Amino acid sequence: MPEVRAAAARCLQAVAEGHSLARELPRWEQKVKFEQRPLLRELCYGTLRHFPRLDAIVCHSIKKPLKDKDADLLMLLCLGLYQLEHMRIADHAAINTTVNAVRKLKKDWAKGLTNAVLRRYQRERDTLLAQLTPADIAAHPDWLYQAITETWPDQAERIFAANNSYPPMCLRNNRLQQSRDHYLQQLAAAEIAARPCDFAGDGIRLEKPLDVSKLPGFEEGSVSVQDESAQLCADILAPQSGMRILDACAAPGGKSGHLLEAAAGELALTCLDIDDTRLLRVQDNLERLGLSAELVTGDASQPSHWWNGEAFDQILLDAPCSATGVIRRNPDIKIHRQASDIAALAATQLRLLKALWPTLKTGGQLLYATCSILPEENDGVVAQFLAQDDSAKHLPIAASWGIERSVGRQLLPEADGHDGFYYALLEKI
Repeated sequence: MPEVRAAAARCLQAVAEGHSLARELPRWEQKVKFEQRPLLRELCYGTLRHFPRLDAIVCHSIKKPLKDKDADLLMLLCLGLYQLEHMRIADHAAINTTVNAVRKLKKDWAKGLTNAVLRRYQRERDTLLAQLTPADIAAHPDWLYQAITETWPDQAERIFAANNSYPPMCLRNNRLQQSRDHYLQQLAAAEIAARPCDFAGDGIRLEKPLDVSKLPGFEEGSVSVQDESAQLCADILAPQSGMRILDACAAPGGKSGHLLEAAAGELALTCLDIDDTRLLRVQDNLERLGLSAELVTGDASQPSHWWNGEAFDQILLDAPCSATGVIRRNPDIKIHRQASDIAALAATQLRLLKALWPTLKTGGQLLYATCSILPEENDGVVAQFLAQDDSAKHLPIAASWGIERSVGRQLLPEADGHDGFYYALLEKI
């Protein structure tokens, strides 16, 4: 199926040019046969997860760097190597279909080059791998490899392994419809292997990912797809019926739904997002669950444009971040994210904290969250805010999960476990 390899190469070329995989992949899926789409997804996601390593092997295998206009060819070479390294495809089939895909890219001149690179890897694998740097071997960009090894020296190898792994599929049981044990029984009756999550009270981890249409009661709102680490926000805030709560940066609405489920749907919940099209996803998710909230389009850093002056009992600030805790789900981060982004993100996070704090009532709580594992975006931001505002008090989170930091708790990504996430709970005094 050379056409699938060519489609994957062009999809990855668009990602290399700055587009997100989440945006590009559906477009390219429409260009291949339905039965070929799982292979297309595997090639795109897998190649990106291991891209720094694969790219380095290509660089050591050719005499001259490829030109920018040949980014599709570079991606084809990388996905050819990915097949040889990680997929259960016979070597000769992987090589032949990849070489034949060159014609689909209209670059017949590169057939010999493609064949030579892949066959050289077959012959000289150990020699080529010996030339790689530690960052290349870990399949992480240099800056991120350094940041992780310096911040988490004892956990770095586990983080790299988790980032390069297939993400598990985790569900959130809707406690308004049934207990978690009861839903686990429904899964067992449907011959879907699953077990309770270790820390999230509503969490269920599937042994194998599957299409949501096969989940009992999914369309009726019995269950949602949400990673265990993201589910912990409702456990930490423990919202009570009648509370007025703000979910800032709410889209796509997973945490909004969980907060409502945790309070029997009896919250005055405001879901805020800067993008009204993203709020449509929040609306769809809440409707499936049979729940409702006030949806507001606005910039969380400018409350004067959307806030009516009535203070909130609780605020969930799931701040925009580097997403370094969810790389396995968004492997294009390895291409798109740069070291220089972190300081800018931290500045945005601090600005959001400062802007939202006046909307919280005295005695109220704000939960700061990111899916980052970098302290500059996490305890670094919260500590800076605490130092600047004496009305903010840090509340330690008593939990069996994560690593206690100077402020807040940090979860690191675990292979076959939860994603990377950070939480810090603040009280207004």
